Amino acid sequence: MTWVLLMAAIVLEVTATLSLKASDGFTRRRWIAPVVLGYLASFGLIAVVLARGMAVGVVYGIWVACGVALTAVLGRVVFGEPLTRAMRFGIALIIGGVLLIELGSVAG
Repeated sequence: MTWVLLMAAIVLEVTATLSLKASDGFTRRRWIAPVVLGYLASFGLIAVVLARGMAVGVVYGIWVACGVALTAVLGRVVFGEPLTRAMRFGIALIIGGVLLIELGSVAG
């Protein structure tokens, strides 16, 4: 269940970030609620995940890394932003880093 909560926190954070882009500097007011509520809910879920005993380094590393990778990919899909070869390589490195963090936390 802890992993499900972490995944939900990631999805909410990515949704809030994409909504922030869609708000166009908060000039499109209908996007303000998803931004604020998404970030608040995401941080709330992160607090629950930490309270359930998952290590802060693992939680934060996975949350940030997955958020960056998903935001880059969805930024391409939703907003047509560039996703260069270097960015794709960076996403691959992020995935590798997340795997190493998780494997390291189990081994330690």
